Amino acid sequence: MNRLDTLVHAPVDLSGYRLGAPQQAGALTMVPIHGPERPGIVPPRSGLKLNRVVGYGSVELHNGAPAGVAIVPLHIGYIQEGAQNHALCSAALMGAGQTRLFDDACCVQAAQGGYLEARDQWFFVLPLELRARALELRGKPGYSKLWQDISAVNACYRLPARGHLEQLLTRKRAVLTQFRSRLELLPGQLGALFFVDRKFAGLEIAPDPRYFAEMWMPLVCFAYGVAAWHAEPERTAAEPFEVDGLAALRAELTRARERRADEVLSWMPAPAQVRLTEEERYLDLRLHTVTGGGLTGQLVVEHDRPVYASLFAA
Repeated sequence: MNRLDTLVHAPVDLSGYRLGAPQQAGALTMVPIHGPERPGIVPPRSGLKLNRVVGYGSVELHNGAPAGVAIVPLHIGYIQEGAQNHALCSAALMGAGQTRLFDDACCVQAAQGGYLEARDQWFFVLPLELRARALELRGKPGYSKLWQDISAVNACYRLPARGHLEQLLTRKRAVLTQFRSRLELLPGQLGALFFVDRKFAGLEIAPDPRYFAEMWMPLVCFAYGVAAWHAEPERTAAEPFEVDGLAALRAELTRARERRADEVLSWMPAPAQVRLTEEERYLDLRLHTVTGGGLTGQLVVEHDRPVYASLFAA
């Protein structure tokens, strides 16, 4: 099964990627992606660190790797006890050893800013419900610019209508992290398609399996797990196969998997006519924002070949 190259009409070659067998956990369906690797990109957890919170809406990141470009993941955010929790509105490119100030970050919880200890940090990716709006706010000042949207999402989930994202990410973390154990990250996997309640939710592609493995929990549990948790269906009893013999059972299982793969692919949106807007570049890497056709997000390309992508339903 391979439908990635028909997802967008754009000068980006997605034909080298292969889709695996779908996995499902409640309302969340994940289709693994394998494909060409781009070595030398610094992974986000082990190589990229939040240096400090300079003030409301301003955070400083550091690429601590001695060599290699860091691709700052789109909508990455940091949680730390006793300090302001922030999320970035855009992805970014950072050279080896570079420290960079982002002054258009969204404060997702008011608290006292300051220096952070690396051992106390854990990062997330903004929930799907907030991502399109956060991308629109890139480059715009105002630390509280996402609070109204966060408040609306909290109210939707019957939580206090406040601009505090930790009500979802921290207090519901035990529920959300179940998606990590119910879905399997496969060897060599460097991306995934995500569907929530039988609808296309997002496409995530990393430079290599190590990078994607470090993004796995934030993506599955927070970026897409929040919406999936809200859409969780009622449990129903399993329907057994009624076949005669082991060989017949194996054949029926194969047919069932094929039918399931075809069904999941039918949830893919129609090919979208999108616009690519270049945001920044580093050597031959180009960071673009994608908009149009009900699809938005960002991708990093190198000679028209994707290196990183985070595209989602608008």
